[in-house]
Amino acid sequence: MNLGTIFLSEFVGITLLILLGCGVVANTALKGTKGNGTGFLFVNWGWGIAVFVGVLASAASGGHINPAVTIGLAVHDAIEGKSVDGADIAVRILAQLLGAILGAVLVWLAYKQHFDEEPDPENKLGVFSTGPAIRSYGWNTVTEVIGTFVLVFTVVAFNNFPALKEGNATSLGTLTPLAVALVVVGIGASLGGPTGYAINPARDLGPRIAHAFLPIKGKGSSDWAYSWVPVVGPIIGGVLAGVAGAAGLLPGAM
Repeated sequence: MNLGTIFLSEFVGITLLILLGCGVVANTALKGTKGNGTGFLFVNWGWGIAVFVGVLASAASGGHINPAVTIGLAVHDAIEGKSVDGADIAVRILAQLLGAILGAVLVWLAYKQHFDEEPDPENKLGVFSTGPAIRSYGWNTVTEVIGTFVLVFTVVAFNNFPALKEGNATSLGTLTPLAVALVVVGIGASLGGPTGYAINPARDLGPRIAHAFLPIKGKGSSDWAYSWVPVVGPIIGGVLAGVAGAAGLLPGAM
């Protein structure tokens, strides 16, 4: 697969992911929307559906739409002695970041009037990026590491299914996007409380960049002091998941 196809596929997939994911946050958080106040579980399911759509849309490139997934799979392959293409990784991550920025801009356009009416700058920022319930950078990072590990380890396991011995498991095939979406809903419901579960560096950094440059009325700070946590934590979690997957911890891998 050529790099142009990979870039376009990942770019479109994560644009849709952020459009629908940040969109569901806007719907529940901003003043006067039809979904205002619907709550955290509503957001969990919205993000799950967003992942489903994003993975489907980026199927041509493997549906990574997450630098932690891209890096985790690369680590897994490298440990197993498979070739790892640095250009492929760089193109995917660039596409993921740029697509995340575009998706956030589209959310702002869709909810422009509600952003204007919303009085709380934190609610506006919360549409774009995550933030901790209790600010403790070390523990917040631990939460992101754990959540991302669950996601990426599951993705590595899904990718491993076709290679398993017959009778131990079967390929999920076209059900994989739905399976990943349900994992994301589960992570949000179980582990999302402390940090809002970025579990994707591009998902947080791209929209945070958009928040910084968009002319959002009364937007306040973009909270750059916290911005490294949802980048570093997921990358560590992705790397650990790749290592664990290659260490024989997957079902049927022994």
